[in-house]
Amino acid sequence: MDESVERQVVDLKEEHGRRDKSGAVGPGLANNELAARELAAAAACMANTPGGGALIVGVSDDGDLIGTELDADWLRHRLWELSSRSLTVDIGVRTCRGTRLLVVLAPQALEPIRVDGRIRWRVGANCVDVDPHTWHAKRMAALHYDWSSDPSTVTADQVRPGAVQQARDMLLASTEPHAAELARQPDLDLLRRLNVVTPDGYLTNAGVIAFVGRGDPCLDYVKREHQGGDSLTRVRRRDRSLLEELGELLAALEANTPAVHVRRGLVIGQQREIPLRAAREAVVNGVAHREWASPEPTLVEQVGRSLRVTSPGGFVGGVTPDNIITHPSRSRNRALSELLAALRVAEREGVGVDRMIGEMIRRGHPRPQIEEISGPNVRASLIAEEVDEPCVAWLDEVEPIEQSDDVNTLLVLRQLVDRRWTDPLQSSRLIQDTVERASGVLARLSRASVGGRPLVQRLNGVPDSADPVWTLTSAARERLSDLDQELAYTRPIPRRETIARDYVRERGRISSTELGGLVDASPTNVGGTLRILEDEGLVEPAWPSRRGKGFHYVLSAPSRTASR
Repeated sequence: MDESVERQVVDLKEEHGRRDKSGAVGPGLANNELAARELAAAAACMANTPGGGALIVGVSDDGDLIGTELDADWLRHRLWELSSRSLTVDIGVRTCRGTRLLVVLAPQALEPIRVDGRIRWRVGANCVDVDPHTWHAKRMAALHYDWSSDPSTVTADQVRPGAVQQARDMLLASTEPHAAELARQPDLDLLRRLNVVTPDGYLTNAGVIAFVGRGDPCLDYVKREHQGGDSLTRVRRRDRSLLEELGELLAALEANTPAVHVRRGLVIGQQREIPLRAAREAVVNGVAHREWASPEPTLVEQVGRSLRVTSPGGFVGGVTPDNIITHPSRSRNRALSELLAALRVAEREGVGVDRMIGEMIRRGHPRPQIEEISGPNVRASLIAEEVDEPCVAWLDEVEPIEQSDDVNTLLVLRQLVDRRWTDPLQSSRLIQDTVERASGVLARLSRASVGGRPLVQRLNGVPDSADPVWTLTSAARERLSDLDQELAYTRPIPRRETIARDYVRERGRISSTELGGLVDASPTNVGGTLRILEDEGLVEPAWPSRRGKGFHYVLSAPSRTASR
């Protein structure tokens, strides 16, 4: 056990004050005030974190069991005192390899706990400062409280005419008959049907944000040619409504995103430098799901052929980068999200992220990166510096056509192009769904074709008892290679050793038949690659004689330990 086990809910702590200047550990104390003060800050940090957490006292960062002599009852009372009588913890005494440890359990706080005047919470394995507004916003999100649906003190007659006109324009732009009918309604009827007016004539908070504004800018858009370059376009307006700001920003984004020529065999088509549907979804998500208690605007940075949207507030409702595609959508501002969807600006819940990912991959770009960063903020990055034109043309040839538009099949196909193989487990991680759902995606791809020939196939040499491995067929790879040559595109080709290392680390075994299928080579011509892996200590022969049907290599014992 060492600092690598530290997570958002677990922290290793020594009994502070026991080491001298040389680093030697001295005797512990039952009533160690220095240790209590340090542990009070750490325990309060855990309690301020959603879900709370635990401190393991008596373990150094490098995993040494130092032990502790702290009296549990004294420490529990002292932590309560040092937290202004706000923090009540449960402390258990445990023995590990003959060493006395304390486990301090800090339950989630109902109100932010200050120690030395500071509110701190865990972000990953670190304690960072957080302001009261952000803390309470996170707390309300955990309780599924929707601030945007609450009534305000602003009456409906205070809406900005420009905001109402922008709402009408957004509805008409959708070309849907129902939306056009809604756009023709009188102002008050329009607002009522958009569900932003209470029965007594007051706007909801969502209505205020959308049709009146909040004084501070809701959005800040910057266009630069390159990172660190001068601002070519800036959209940052005070005292305007969100809808007016959003309309101006989307217009500027479209104007600053020119079309580029994309060759598809003998045909030359056009597409935007950054897919506008993906960019629009990123921007709208950045205002729909942000934390509106923060005065900071949602920042939209267009640098070269990339777009980055940073919105105040972290993920809510259990969403993480690892489940954002399939996790049930739960906006912290449900009423505002529903308003934007009703105006046809945003997708209905749970569709926007899929659209972003699908648009980027289908247009020959990497999938968007969506992450939580310090603040906390959520950042969505759309990197479109290069277009993989051959892959775009190759996807055009996939039949049935719906296979090249489905986000799950696009993700799997992109992995097969870049990594050369997948299996149900790897695909499930990629599409962020169950192994069964991933197996269904692979089954559909097994019935698809490219250029009239099968698209994917099972890899030979995989034991019947193991999950199947899927690769592109030789015909599919050859077609992509032909397109690379036609369009003068240099595709990065991983070395055989790289492919073999990746495969054996994930699968735990590899044979010459498997590796040959992965690299389009005869099994008799890949022995050198397998010997390189053996010389590295990564693999070892499954049996000493190295002979017989089914001979293969397995991940070596040290490698199995390291991969855990």
